Amino acid sequence: MLATFSMASMTDVIFLLLVFFMVTSTFVFPTALEIKLPESSEQTPLKPATRVYVDADGSYYVSYDQGELQPVEADQLIDYLSIINAQDSAAAFAVYADEAVPYGKVVEVLNAGAGASLKMVLATKPMTTTSEPQPINDLQD
Repeated sequence: MLATFSMASMTDVIFLLLVFFMVTSTFVFPTALEIKLPESSEQTPLKPATRVYVDADGSYYVSYDQGELQPVEADQLIDYLSIINAQDSAAAFAVYADEAVPYGKVVEVLNAGAGASLKMVLATKPMTTTSEPQPINDLQD
């Protein structure tokens, strides 16, 4: 006599696991950093994998190849960039600095990059053209 095996219960378990993972994935909060980039008329096609963020408070964060943002102190920045330089063949990084950041903080990041012999790209957003046609007032006599 052959024993029969019902797949209905296995299908129910798989369905419940699918629902469970769909519901719990909505609880994952992205680790986004709010940075308002300054505007620029020129854009570069170079998109380095290493990114250094400077938020409005002047804190530094580093990310490599879509990885998590890692807070970094100013004195550790050159060490971190040197490690990236050894791993990355492009040897470049992008600086995402908030428009409210003092210029000195951006220069600190650029100095750290120069100390690690890296190429640097300043990230900006494209300029918005808000030039609306001005109404012409007709002169009436």
